Amino acid sequence: MKKIVLLVVTTFLSFAIHTQVDQTVKPIHVKVVGEGNPIILIPGFTVPGEIWNPLVEELEKNYECHIVTLAGFGGKAPIAFPWLPKINRSLKAYIAENNLQNVAIIGHSLGGTIATWLASQDNAAVSKLILVDALPAAGALMIPNFNPDNLAYDSPYNKQQLAMDDKQFEQMAAMMSQGMSLKKTAQDTIKKWIIMADRKTYVYGYTDYLKLDLREDLNKISVPTTIIAATQPYGKDMVTKTYKEQYANLKNYNFILAEEAAHFIMLDRPDWFIDEIQKLLSPQE
Repeated sequence: MKKIVLLVVTTFLSFAIHTQVDQTVKPIHVKVVGEGNPIILIPGFTVPGEIWNPLVEELEKNYECHIVTLAGFGGKAPIAFPWLPKINRSLKAYIAENNLQNVAIIGHSLGGTIATWLASQDNAAVSKLILVDALPAAGALMIPNFNPDNLAYDSPYNKQQLAMDDKQFEQMAAMMSQGMSLKKTAQDTIKKWIIMADRKTYVYGYTDYLKLDLREDLNKISVPTTIIAATQPYGKDMVTKTYKEQYANLKNYNFILAEEAAHFIMLDRPDWFIDEIQKLLSPQE
């Protein structure tokens, strides 16, 4: 009898501890500064919310800025998979629970894809989208004969990335960062963010990202949308063609090319970027 009671108590305590741990691990972490109409700023893959700091320093004078960092990135604890659907649900819940109205969402890369996803889901609170070098179906651009159903966590490529030692992963991060910015200092920062990311979130989260295909849902978006696309390293013509094809089902959008900038536009051309965002958010736009 004592053994049974001990087993029950132990099981209960184990469940209680597990539940407590689960409750402390959040899909999103949000910092709020400023006053005014709300803006949600969502960073890209592996990138912490601090990427937006120079922009927020200007926006917080007139807006309430909700700066997001995703689980597993920027030193935040990872969550269970699938990762990206939990991010989406958590952001929807955050908007509802905080009674945010007339929300503008600014998203970079994956963050822009998430913003697109939110706006396509009958989210009446979303009033404006600014998508920074973001695509609705990155996998379709990167993978020949793209089929989301063929992408799985348990793949040779994912196993290879999980098996990398720290030195190998750092070398890969350095190579990737070189194509994401034209500035050496920015490349070093991007590399640091990649290395800091939780490895499983980096590997399996990217699978979630590549599986997501929002092209058919774009016709559900009716809010004013602006896409800011970097011209480097592919050039204006190819970039314009890619975005025109990917966003073919989006009824109306404003398209801006960021010249002399790679994927991290806000790091390559910070002053221009801040000025463009402020103009896009102004009532006249």
